[in-house]
Amino acid sequence: MRIHFNHLSEVPVKKIFGPPSQQIHHLTFDSRQANDNSVFFSMRGENHDGHQYIEDALKKGTVAVFGSDYVQLQQLSVKYPACTFLTVDNVREAMAKFSKHYYHHADEQLKTIGITGTNGKTTVAAYVRSLLTLLGMSTGSIGTTGIWSSRKKLSYKKSTPTTPESLDLQRIFRDLADLGEEAVAMEVSSIALDQHRVDDILFDVAIHTNLSEEHLEYHGTFEHYKECKLRLFRQAKYAVINIDDNGMGKELAGTFSGLHFTYSMSEDKQADLYASNIEILHTGTAFELRYAGSDYRVEVPVFGEYNIANVLSAIGAALLFGYHIEDIIKVLSSLESPEGRFQIINGPGSRKIILDYAHTPVALTRLLEEVRKLPHSRLIVMIAGIGIRDFAKMPKMAAVAENKADEIIVTVDHPGEHDPQIIVNQVMKGFRKPHLSSIHQGLTRKDGVLKSLELSQSNDIVLLTSGCINGAQIVKGEAIPHSDEEIIETFFKSWKQGKAGRRVSHKKLILKRTERLPVACRKNG
Repeated sequence: MRIHFNHLSEVPVKKIFGPPSQQIHHLTFDSRQANDNSVFFSMRGENHDGHQYIEDALKKGTVAVFGSDYVQLQQLSVKYPACTFLTVDNVREAMAKFSKHYYHHADEQLKTIGITGTNGKTTVAAYVRSLLTLLGMSTGSIGTTGIWSSRKKLSYKKSTPTTPESLDLQRIFRDLADLGEEAVAMEVSSIALDQHRVDDILFDVAIHTNLSEEHLEYHGTFEHYKECKLRLFRQAKYAVINIDDNGMGKELAGTFSGLHFTYSMSEDKQADLYASNIEILHTGTAFELRYAGSDYRVEVPVFGEYNIANVLSAIGAALLFGYHIEDIIKVLSSLESPEGRFQIINGPGSRKIILDYAHTPVALTRLLEEVRKLPHSRLIVMIAGIGIRDFAKMPKMAAVAENKADEIIVTVDHPGEHDPQIIVNQVMKGFRKPHLSSIHQGLTRKDGVLKSLELSQSNDIVLLTSGCINGAQIVKGEAIPHSDEEIIETFFKSWKQGKAGRRVSHKKLILKRTERLPVACRKNG
């Protein structure tokens, strides 16, 4: 595509050095991924300044560079006269606007549903994707569990754990539209909002789940964290709001000017959508749904009372798209849950292994409350400190888990640049009695999972929590492949083989002993 940079009215360019147009085949903010006819966005991040890598990108074939350092770009334009250098105030903002232009406004060809909140974003995105698809609106999703079309998981190397950078996001929109998808549900993190990743997207529906303390290592204050969350609703036509949430829900319900639905698990909140009489079934959960003065019995294949609230948010989104409540209820029994969210794996001896990547104190509290309702002999819980998150919340995870499980395993997720033992020690500070024999440690997530499984016996529940992201562990900047499911499968496969081997050995031992007995003894048994 030939881009005439001086005609980009939507991109706030201050000064152009070099040719006013270029043939562009590729966009990148990572100099290692630059190639012939690339545009390179020299973003400043927490740890690196992209301006340091401009020449690396140029040597790989980059023909245009966006940057904020006027002097550096002017000097480079003399050294590389065939290339175009564009100075802007904010490279991230320019990248969002340019990417939207480059990918032909793909987001406007899809119905967009943005979900924000401290907990529940991943689950709600999956529920919205599943529900709208079941209703006939083919919907993809973008978030922690990856990139999905309405039919399958797509192969992408994501630029961030939750909300991709704007450049990647617009490319994903383009791919989903080209696949024939009609809508996309996406997690929108506070950091993404602060970093302009979703700039210039007018969301058809914004969903608020809840608000509690998180990401203070980035935001600095809770007030800034909340303000970033609120930004999503300033760029949305309609909204679905959890008014049970004291952190932000009530405020949103009172200030959002567009059409919106509220949802609640409490009758006295007078929400548009209200769930009551919750009943745990073998296959999921049943509840009574009140909407528009009528009551409906609903059955969904999901567990956990907090997930019923998440189901309500997805129902609210479907209603805002014009679907009738009766049609919505008909398909809810086929609702699909996301990977790693109250995901139950049945092990030998009636063990249940539950994967739920709850990684905040609030999420862990809710999760433990629901898991303890399930029948079991013992509860074994693995918690983790996350090296790339706020260290201050790590002891709180221990405080939540203490006295709520028979065995607790403390491990590490994504140590990043940190020594895993330091992370484990930080979590351990939250226990009142850290030296109990029921509290164990593992310095990698794999070690933690294996220890949890080794401790389990028949009829036990093993709960594996925290934030394994995108099938990998982040260690010193590298994404190391990791799969809890594969570890579990391999463990129990070896366990069964070992058990079978012990039975065979036992039979051989009996046979050998029998062979040494006198004939008369053998006849008499």
